[in-house]
Amino acid sequence: MVQVYKFVIIMAKGIYGIIIKSDKRRIIKVGENVKLSEKQLENIALGMIDWIRQNMNKIGAKKAVIGISGGKDSTVTAALSAKAIGCENVYGLILPAKEQEDLSDAIEICNSLKINYNIINIGDMVENLKSSIIGTGISVSRQTEINIPPRIRMTALYAYAQSLSDALVVNTSNLSEDWIGYATVYGDTAGAFSPMATLTSDEVIQVGRYLGVADRFLEKPPADGLTGKTDEEVFGFSYDILNKYLRTGNIDDQEIKDKIDSMHRSSRFKFIPIPIYNSGLKICPDDIAEVYKFEDDDKR
Repeated sequence: MVQVYKFVIIMAKGIYGIIIKSDKRRIIKVGENVKLSEKQLENIALGMIDWIRQNMNKIGAKKAVIGISGGKDSTVTAALSAKAIGCENVYGLILPAKEQEDLSDAIEICNSLKINYNIINIGDMVENLKSSIIGTGISVSRQTEINIPPRIRMTALYAYAQSLSDALVVNTSNLSEDWIGYATVYGDTAGAFSPMATLTSDEVIQVGRYLGVADRFLEKPPADGLTGKTDEEVFGFSYDILNKYLRTGNIDDQEIKDKIDSMHRSSRFKFIPIPIYNSGLKICPDDIAEVYKFEDDDKR
């Protein structure tokens, strides 16, 4: 039986949101231990909006391209971007790999925020790449199967942004996932800048509510859409435990603490610039970003 949701467009502190009748999905509740005050939420939300605007101006871009998955991270990123540069300058790309259960959610999100959107099905691209790899005489590993779609999605986002002109790709990652390396290098770790990289998953939900985003899109159990499991089932621990650890340093289960610490240590390569060999040869022009500044330069 299909349930029909009636929705009303509303204004909430300048951001378009929607009110939708709640369905019967499991609800993700914000842990009391990480609950932000109204003033903190205001400062963070307004700070991110201004920061997005500043980065757009610094880079010289006028339009933002965001991969819309139907989950909270991309939704809140799109809402912040719409506030920062205007909804008419935000472009959502919905990139299902053949079938996607929450495709209708992604479309509703774009409509509710009044942003532009297009759907590009990457299913054939994924299968063609896998077939090409198999054609070389090797098997496609399970981890490869999981990582191909997010990398193709990021390729599509960058191709679209570059073709759109004066556009860039905004990263949608949060601190909780990045801390334990639950991200694909050159996939969802990419982007021109990352507004929510220091917010836990709970805090993303709170900021979303502050902006007027409907709970329907914020409370969905996070899932990668690839393994058939929720994020927490993949981790073996809850976001609540992880977020409490991130903000307080406290965790009751030593085994889970060791697992989180191990996941963090083993995934740092995903978030640091590619290592560059220092030949020792002099570079004369001004290296304004200090890309070629090495620790042992002063010793030479």
